Amino acid sequence: MSLDITSRIVLGVVVIDMHGRLCLLEVALRAHIDELLDEGHRDFVLNLADVPYIDSFGLGQLVSIWTRLQARGGQFILLRPTDRIRKLFQITRLNSVFRTEGEETQAIRTARRSSSGNRSTAVTISQSALEIV
Repeated sequence: MSLDITSRIVLGVVVIDMHGRLCLLEVALRAHIDELLDEGHRDFVLNLADVPYIDSFGLGQLVSIWTRLQARGGQFILLRPTDRIRKLFQITRLNSVFRTEGEETQAIRTARRSSSGNRSTAVTISQSALEIV
């Protein structure tokens, strides 16, 4: 199952809706976000409600995207991760890195509010944490 991606802009925040699995060889998300970064967008909400599975490659992509956004003064909020994905973030301790929200309006509000604040955060993620998946 490939990953289908659509995006829309709400109050200056890019909301990316994803449907499918984020796994090995699926690089569409990273390419899509790179295009949006080149257009000047910095604040993102990634809707994971219809993403039932993320493997270690997919986790690596999220970490890579998060790192690029941080370096450019941007961020992302993860919207509605499934229970399985929440558990994955807990196991890998990425729940301490990624911000999640349960409602789209709150995620957009959080992204807008955070865009005016200081975002200098240093995080080290070990390779072993990604290999747990």
